[in-house]
Amino acid sequence: MNRVRTPDDRFLNLPDFPYTPHYAEVKDPTGGDPLRMAYIDEGPRDGQVMLLLHGEPSWSFLYRKMIPILVGAGHRVITPDLIGFGRSDKPATRADYTYLRHVEWVRELIFDKLDLRNFTYFGQDWGSLLGLQLVGLYPERFSRVVIGNGGLPTGDHKLSDAFFAWQTYSQTTPELKVGNIVSGGCKFPLSAELIAAYDAPYPDDTFKEGARQFPLLVPSTPEDPTHDTNVRAWEGLMKFTKPFLLCFSDSDPVMAGGDKAFSSLVPGTKGQDHVTIKDGGHFLQEDKGEEIANLMLAFIAKN
Repeated sequence: MNRVRTPDDRFLNLPDFPYTPHYAEVKDPTGGDPLRMAYIDEGPRDGQVMLLLHGEPSWSFLYRKMIPILVGAGHRVITPDLIGFGRSDKPATRADYTYLRHVEWVRELIFDKLDLRNFTYFGQDWGSLLGLQLVGLYPERFSRVVIGNGGLPTGDHKLSDAFFAWQTYSQTTPELKVGNIVSGGCKFPLSAELIAAYDAPYPDDTFKEGARQFPLLVPSTPEDPTHDTNVRAWEGLMKFTKPFLLCFSDSDPVMAGGDKAFSSLVPGTKGQDHVTIKDGGHFLQEDKGEEIANLMLAFIAKN
């Protein structure tokens, strides 16, 4: 598998993101050399672990407002960069990106390399599509789940018109401006400095094959290659009794109403203090990161 790697100097002087990256090698399913996967690992080694998974087309920089609050409360916080994003290696051919490969890369990192157990997981956007499949298939590994603006589609139900509009845009725009896309998915526009930080992993279009391909990987029909696996994952989620918190935002047309499936089907949602994040866009970690971090701390204290 051919891949590119963003030069380190692209990540110098990022605003409010002083964290030293860690790296692990994950398998190349085509038999080539392992791929390098980056992750931030902050806080005490003996603290309760919190795993934060980003989505498309962002990277772990998205969690910069949450990390210091969670670490300050004594937790160990791990925020990977998905393969194709952030500091992680980026396959150079779009066909090398598949849903199930990404789930396996996350699984290999958090289970095989880091051996995470009994941890709290937060997922948004693709961070939920990947992480929730693992929750459904490996529920014994998780102690709590928090989902904000996320889901686990199987292809059996129609996705939102806003999602299909985004999918079309991602395939037809001559230039995929990642920082501007993240800014457009926020309730309030980002500064030029923050837009540049989201652009940092992608010096040119050869680094954006994952960002281009991800919208096509969301299951939208029952014939999707991930359909059966996500159906099995949902079977696991419908038996998941551990604490499960929902914090969807009020200004996200892509995921609006997505919390209802979880609240009606996942037993662990019962009795939890679910919250609608006011003035939060799709990237609610950017708009309301401090609020979400404090919600997570209260959720852990209660459970």
